[in-house]
Amino acid sequence: MGFDKIVFQIGARTASLYVPDGAGEDVPLIVLNEFEGDGSDVAAALESGTEPGVPDGRGPETRTGCPRVSLLVVSRLDWNADLSPWPAPAVFRGEDPFAGGADAYREELTEQILPETLRRLPGMPAWTGIAGYSLAGLFALHSLYGTDAFSRAASVSGSLWYPGFDEFIASHEMKRRPERLYLSLGDKEAKVRDPLMRTVRERTEEAVSRYRSQSLFVCWELNPGNHFREPDKRVARAIRALLA
Repeated sequence: MGFDKIVFQIGARTASLYVPDGAGEDVPLIVLNEFEGDGSDVAAALESGTEPGVPDGRGPETRTGCPRVSLLVVSRLDWNADLSPWPAPAVFRGEDPFAGGADAYREELTEQILPETLRRLPGMPAWTGIAGYSLAGLFALHSLYGTDAFSRAASVSGSLWYPGFDEFIASHEMKRRPERLYLSLGDKEAKVRDPLMRTVRERTEEAVSRYRSQSLFVCWELNPGNHFREPDKRVARAIRALLA
C-alpha cells in the first residue's frame, strides 16, 4: 500500500495531500506544517515502515508497513511569523524576530485549508491530528489551546524553550481533551551555547509532567542526536505513535 499525492494552492500556501490507497472514512488525517519541501520524505519514511516503534504503555514495539493515514503537508510558511505564539526577539543574530502570528495562521489553517482538504478526501477522517518539527512542534501544542479541530498532537523536537510558553500552558486550558500526545527531543538538543535554547529539555519534561498530571496519555521519547538528526524519520515515528 502506498500514497496518492494531491497538490493544491490555498492563497499563498502550498498543500500536499497524501492519501493511502483505498482510503475511506476510517482513515485519520494528520496535518503537518513544514519549513520547506512537500513532506515527501516523511511520506517515504511512513511507506518504508523501517523506523522503530514507540512506547505505548506496554513497552516498545516494532511496526512495519505503511500505516493507513492521510497526511496533509502545508508549506510556504513564514516560519518565524506564522508559527510563533506571540512576539519574541530573534535567538540568533541576523535572523528575523518572532512575530507572533500563530493565532492568525491557525485560523487560516482551520477555516480555509482544512475545509478545502476535506473536499479532496474520499471520506471524512476518523479523526484529525496535528504534528510538527521544531517551531512547528511548538505550534502543534499551542493549537490545542486555540481550537478543538485536533484530537491528537505531536511535538517533535519542539521549541518548548520559547519565552513564556511554560507559563502559558500552566495558565490556559485546551479547547478539547486530546486522546493522545507525543513529545520528543534529541538527547543532545540541550547541549547548545544559547542559554534560552539550553532549557529545551527541562521545559519539555515539565510539559510532559504537567500533561500526565492531568491524566492525559503522553508518549515521551529521547532520540539519539542533536536537533538536526533525521527529522523526517522522527516525524514519521511521531505519526505512528499518534496512530497507536
